[in-house]
Amino acid sequence: MEEKILDLLKCKNKALGIEEIDHLLELKTVEEFRELEDTINKMCNDYTIYRTNKNRYMTFDRSPLKKGILRVNKKGYGFVEIPDEEDIYIESGNMNGALHNDLVVAEITGKKEKNKLEGRILKVLDRNLEFVVGEFYLDKNEGHIILDEERLKMDIIIDPEYIHGAVDGHKVQVKLLGLLHDNVYRGEVVKILGHKNDPGVDILSIVYKYNIHDTFPDEVIEELKKIPSEVTEEDKKGRRDLTNEVIFTIDGADTKDIDDAVSIKKMENGHYELGVHIADVSYYVKEGSALDINAMDRGTSVYLVDRVIPMLPHQLSNGICSLNEGVERLTISCVMEIDDSGKIIHYDIFESFIKSRKKMTYTAVNSILEDDIIPEGYEEFADDLRMMAELAKILRKSKLARGYLDFDVDEAKIIVDEKCHPTDIVLRERGVGENLIEDFMIIANECVATHIFYMELPFIYRVHEVPKEERIHDFLSYIGTLGYVYKGNMKDNNPKSVQKLLEFLKDKKEFKILSSLLLRSMQKAVYKAQNLGHYGLASKCYTHFTSPIRRYPDTTVHRLLRTYLFKNDLSLETIQHWEDKLPVVAEIASSREKASVNCEREVEDMKMAEYMEDHIGEKFEGTVSSITNFGIFIQLDNLIEGLCRLADMKEFFHYDERSMSVVGEKTKIKYSMGDRVLIKVVSASKEEQTIDFEIIQKIDEVENSDSEIELI
Repeated sequence: MEEKILDLLKCKNKALGIEEIDHLLELKTVEEFRELEDTINKMCNDYTIYRTNKNRYMTFDRSPLKKGILRVNKKGYGFVEIPDEEDIYIESGNMNGALHNDLVVAEITGKKEKNKLEGRILKVLDRNLEFVVGEFYLDKNEGHIILDEERLKMDIIIDPEYIHGAVDGHKVQVKLLGLLHDNVYRGEVVKILGHKNDPGVDILSIVYKYNIHDTFPDEVIEELKKIPSEVTEEDKKGRRDLTNEVIFTIDGADTKDIDDAVSIKKMENGHYELGVHIADVSYYVKEGSALDINAMDRGTSVYLVDRVIPMLPHQLSNGICSLNEGVERLTISCVMEIDDSGKIIHYDIFESFIKSRKKMTYTAVNSILEDDIIPEGYEEFADDLRMMAELAKILRKSKLARGYLDFDVDEAKIIVDEKCHPTDIVLRERGVGENLIEDFMIIANECVATHIFYMELPFIYRVHEVPKEERIHDFLSYIGTLGYVYKGNMKDNNPKSVQKLLEFLKDKKEFKILSSLLLRSMQKAVYKAQNLGHYGLASKCYTHFTSPIRRYPDTTVHRLLRTYLFKNDLSLETIQHWEDKLPVVAEIASSREKASVNCEREVEDMKMAEYMEDHIGEKFEGTVSSITNFGIFIQLDNLIEGLCRLADMKEFFHYDERSMSVVGEKTKIKYSMGDRVLIKVVSASKEEQTIDFEIIQKIDEVENSDSEIELI
């Protein structure tokens, strides 16, 4: 009945009375009408449909109410995020008991300043909150938690029988047992992470906040006992033997989970034969096993400043699945014949086993390809590496020609000591070797995705949808306030258009910041069971095939290749199974990826603040990255960002929203985005993940002045 009502309201696209619905559904009995009344009431209560003041009904998306996720600011106010729509501002007094990350129904009550929507929370539809992390303390024989997530405005009481050995100062993960009253919950300590001052516990607290686990359950450990440590003769049956081929891996020096290897040959016709050989994780991780279920729940490995929390136990990720040097390993190979324009002429996807000739590092490979210096032990591979660089250059040129977007966004590398204290923060280097591997993995991913797509079989794709026109328009308006008028055509909204916009911005002083802002205006790449293309790569068909050790979708792709291509199982039962399962896999994978990214960013923010705690009073050069009505954000050259509050400056500064700048009332000093400045670190807080700067002077003024620097 619910489905019929929804279909009818969508079809009519207007509000209908219950009698009209009864008539259009052609109900014939009193019992059917009563069922209609009950169903409509239930759908209204579930906010599936909306009842107007005149007792007429419409689909919820056409109503004045909105469903979305509430994101609460540390100051108490928040925003309801609604997919593809404008956020709704919620004052702290209009939360109606809702908490950070709740799925809520909000009512729009009007317009706030700058024409922003304002509203109030009517109802919490889903509180996706099972665990919280914080510092434990005992008060009158009753446990309490100081939550790490300040945006969760709630109290937790832990009865003595649920404390489980926690003492004052312990960081703990707590399971919520139920609501007592007014956002006061009863809880149970389920894991003691360690004392708050123990090395590494700060990171572990963030890890568990995102429900990421650093240990594996007993049933997974038990299954590991059945996993061999070496490839057996039985394992190799039916596979192509590639152990005599020149195949090697290229990774970071400290990489232990190696899931991709490469090979190259020049063919008689002048074409390149590129081999991409990927660890066959799905051979060992069987569908439905404890290993598989746990890997799907994790979704991805998490890479933090001092540790990796693997998707798979080390026995697999660093052992039998890792393509370690000099040992046989099971792989799935994608071998492609590529012409001198970067087009795939022919390809083959097959089960194989390899023996990597060498574990290469990016540093050594870049030494060969950038400086023509061959490190010891690389002599026999130098020509192959040069041929790979030649092919990679062709592939990159081909990608750029179709509209590939290179945002050239820097990444920070945080170096820590044995106690997990940050000792340095530098830019992560990216050279020819890193780009080469990226280009090879992209073409292999496209090849595999395209093959299955044209077979018209259920599959999982990595999709990056077309950006919303209004987001691009907002970005163009923003750069207009900086004085940059872009006259290119953005109406067709294709990758080539954005590529030309990036090219226009290349020589601007704010390019690094603007390219990052433009990237944020794009939609997020996610996993889906439908092929929607990949906008950023300008790819019509894309998947993730090349990292099955650290990403569950890649493991799933391998499982599908084995099912469809190697076992030739195309039965209706199999197809139905994957049609039902893949949307669920895609949704979980996208969700866990988001949690992983947020966890990694929060750890980086914390360690950057901790690093700056050791540099209070010191001076650094930086770039104005953003300006608001309350302060100037400044990014240092190693990507640490801090805030210079206008209220703390030595004179009053006027904020000009149109030009996105601030101007001193007396001195007329003007600060705009992209300006280079000299700053002093005023304060930093690891716990609050905040850094405060004081601007000393513009860099050009420093360079042109022989006088002593004066604080503003």
